[in-house]
Amino acid sequence: MSTAANTGSARRYVDIHAHFALPSTADERVRAWQAMLGRGIYFPEPHEWSVERTLSYMDSSGTAMQLLSNVPDSLPALRASNDYGATLVADHPSRFGLLAALPTDDIWAALAEATRARDVLGADGFAVTTNYHGVHLGDESLTPLWEQLDAWRAVVFVHPDARRPPTLDHPAPLYEVAFDTARTVFDMVFRKTFARHPGITFVIAHCGGAFPALTGRLRLLGNESWVPQRITADDVDAQVSTLYVDTAATAVAQSLLPAVATVGADHIVYGSDWGAPCTTEASAEANRSGLGQCGALSPREADGVRDRALDLFPEAARRIAGSTDL
Repeated sequence: MSTAANTGSARRYVDIHAHFALPSTADERVRAWQAMLGRGIYFPEPHEWSVERTLSYMDSSGTAMQLLSNVPDSLPALRASNDYGATLVADHPSRFGLLAALPTDDIWAALAEATRARDVLGADGFAVTTNYHGVHLGDESLTPLWEQLDAWRAVVFVHPDARRPPTLDHPAPLYEVAFDTARTVFDMVFRKTFARHPGITFVIAHCGGAFPALTGRLRLLGNESWVPQRITADDVDAQVSTLYVDTAATAVAQSLLPAVATVGADHIVYGSDWGAPCTTEASAEANRSGLGQCGALSPREADGVRDRALDLFPEAARRIAGSTDL
């Protein structure tokens, strides 16, 4: 029986993929909006994240908890974001958890922030970007970080870089993020990152992006003589079967069926992408309802997805269990 069932939160959603942002001024929001317009992302107005709106949506959607993540593109902003995320959890311990951001372009800064997030901020897990300032997660420089997180048996949430420039005049969050995710996951497979660090639970955003659908191609061709870093089909299977994926913007058969075939229905966790500028109440609700209606999962499997994150975050499960808010 899952942890969620033991806590009495069964059938309530636990959302591993939810974003937040620091409080900002109107001018700061306008500048961020203009920067997105410059990258071909035509949001109709500046985006503002708020605790009140988030809690309201969580209540209306039956969401017990969101595991919050945000990975700014500078170290000072990243540290400030982690600090603010920790205050949100302190203020609402049964509703929020923190996946602390790590600056994976600098191994020593990443190690220091991971230690601070764990020992000082009490983070539930960690969030990383597939390609942070040109450093992909399979880069050998990150080995000390993975070794430390492996020893802690940490959960690491992997999110693509949505700040990339447009591709063929199409905004990066539309589909380029899915290929960025696959590129990084497959590089980590070739470099045996997942095999060398079995104590880390990696959760890949957006149903794994394009990697589940392309895993069959990697199994077929990865060990051919013309491939510089050869890998067998058995090695591919052994590594990708350990990964978890979330349902953010992907609770449809076209995304879920490849994920089920690649990682299994029991390695799919609920994600909403709430808090991202591209997510509205309407799109979040369409995605949530699709989980049980698209036909890719049985009713039992869909129920398991809703609260599986609590099996990955036992401390968060305890906070929910001890709350009188739900």
